[in-house]
Amino acid sequence: RLLETDSKSLRSVNGSRRNSGSSLVSSSSASSNLSHLEEDSWILWGRIVNEWEDVRKKKEKQVKELVRKGIPHHFRAIVWQLLCSAQSMPIKDQYSELLKMTSPCEKLIRRDIARTYPEHDFFKEKDSLGQEVLFNVMKAYSLVDREVGYCQGSAFIVGLLLMQMPEEEAFCVFVKLMQDYRLRELFKPSMAELGLCMYQFECMIQEHLPELYVHFQSQSFHTSMYASSWFLTIFLTTFPLPIATRIFDIFMSEGLEIVFRVGLALLQMNQAELLQLDMEGMLQHFQKVIPHQFDSGPDKLIQASYQVKYNAKKMKKLEKEYTTIKTKEMEEQVEIK
Repeated sequence: RLLETDSKSLRSVNGSRRNSGSSLVSSSSASSNLSHLEEDSWILWGRIVNEWEDVRKKKEKQVKELVRKGIPHHFRAIVWQLLCSAQSMPIKDQYSELLKMTSPCEKLIRRDIARTYPEHDFFKEKDSLGQEVLFNVMKAYSLVDREVGYCQGSAFIVGLLLMQMPEEEAFCVFVKLMQDYRLRELFKPSMAELGLCMYQFECMIQEHLPELYVHFQSQSFHTSMYASSWFLTIFLTTFPLPIATRIFDIFMSEGLEIVFRVGLALLQMNQAELLQLDMEGMLQHFQKVIPHQFDSGPDKLIQASYQVKYNAKKMKKLEKEYTTIKTKEMEEQVEIK
C-alpha cells in the first residue's frame, strides 16, 4: 500500500519531469542521475517501474547496471516482483485456500521458524506476526510443490521477501524463484543440482586459484563444507542483511551466476590467509572473519565479483561432464547391488 502511494506521488513527479525532454534511462542520464542526490535515484526508479515493459525491452543493459548499484530500499518490493515477473500470477488467488489446508511438513516448518533470522525484530518473538507469515508462506509452498515440500534454508529466502512485501506477494515471488532460478532443483530431496554447483565451483577454483585448490585438497577441505549455504541461501546466512540484500538484488536480475562470482571473489580476497590455515582454521575463517569483511559496504565485493571471469559456455560443458560422471556412478552402484 505504501508503494502504491509512493508510485502515485512518483507519477505526478514523472508527469512534470517527462515533459522536460529527458530520455528514459539513457546510459548518460542513468550515470549522471545516479551521481546526483537520492531524490534523483527515486525519480529514475519511479520511471523504470512505471514504464517497466518498455524499459525491460529497450534498456535491459542499463537496468542491469542500475540493479548492480543497488535498488533503493523502498522500491525493492515492486522491482523484485517485476524482475521475476511475479506481479500477476494466477496462483496468488489460491493462497488463502492453501492456508486452510494441512501440510505434512508443518511440524518441520514450525521447528525451523525460530532459527530463521533469530536476531531480527520481525522474526525473533515466538508467535510474532513475522513467524506467522513465514510459516504461512512455507506451508503454502509445501502444498503447491509436494515433491520438494519444505527444505531447510529456503525459509531465509522467504524471510527476506517478507521483510520487503506482504505474504501473498512473497509467496508468488518465491514460487517464481523456485521455478525459474534453479532453486527448485537445488532444494529437491536428492540435491543433485547442489552437487552440480559444487562441481562447477570447484572447477572454477582449480582454474583461477590453482594454489588454493591444491591447499584445499591437501587439507581434505571440501567445497560443500563452506559453499553449500552460499548457493542454498544466496549468502543470506553468510553476510549481514544489508550486504546479502545487495547480492540478492543482483540474483533477482541475473540468477545464480552472481553466487559463483561472489564466491570466487571471496576466495581471491582471502587466499593469502587461507593458505596459512589448516582445515579447522579455515572453517573458523569462513564462519567468523569473512562475514564481517564488508561491514563498511558491499561495493568492494560487488566490484571484485565482476572482475571474475565467468564463462557460461564452460559452465554448460561442466554440467555435461558432471552428468556423465553421475550416470557412471549410478551404473556402478547398480552393478554392485
